[in-house]
Amino acid sequence: MDLESRIHAEHPDELRLWLRLMTCTQLIEKRVRMGLRTEFDTTLPRFDLMAQLEKFPGGLKMGELSKRLMVSGGNVTTITDQLVVEGWVQRVDVKGDRRAWKIQLTKAGRAYFNEMAMAHESWILESFEGLQRKDIQSLYKLLALVKASALNKLEKIDTLQESDTEHLTEHL
Repeated sequence: MDLESRIHAEHPDELRLWLRLMTCTQLIEKRVRMGLRTEFDTTLPRFDLMAQLEKFPGGLKMGELSKRLMVSGGNVTTITDQLVVEGWVQRVDVKGDRRAWKIQLTKAGRAYFNEMAMAHESWILESFEGLQRKDIQSLYKLLALVKASALNKLEKIDTLQESDTEHLTEHL
């Protein structure tokens, strides 16, 4: 049973649309996870970490990786340790800071990631095979409107929260 089947026709269209988006996202992500597992014996978090490193050939510090992946440092350390053992990434000393190091893809890791990235792209393209080019472009534009609306609401909430915090701080 998917998220969409939990609601009824009397629910607002916006709720039904949101659940449809969630279902589509989950289905596509499931396809990606299955492909990574069966074709590359890896996981989506490992792929995501390598994707970040691929964007930064000079490497990233652990804290930067955690921030970009939006996960705890412990999660990044665990994944990094595994990838180091497998030879896909390496730790490189940071000049001027003996306590820190950067993580970067090895030459073999870059080749491995590029192979996975090509497969990843093909799985995403397969997920949209049933749509015409014009439908994809229309959906993309419509989702840009949804994104802008959601960002606008978040910015208003953030502004209100900041205002409330400032107001409370003034009275302390």
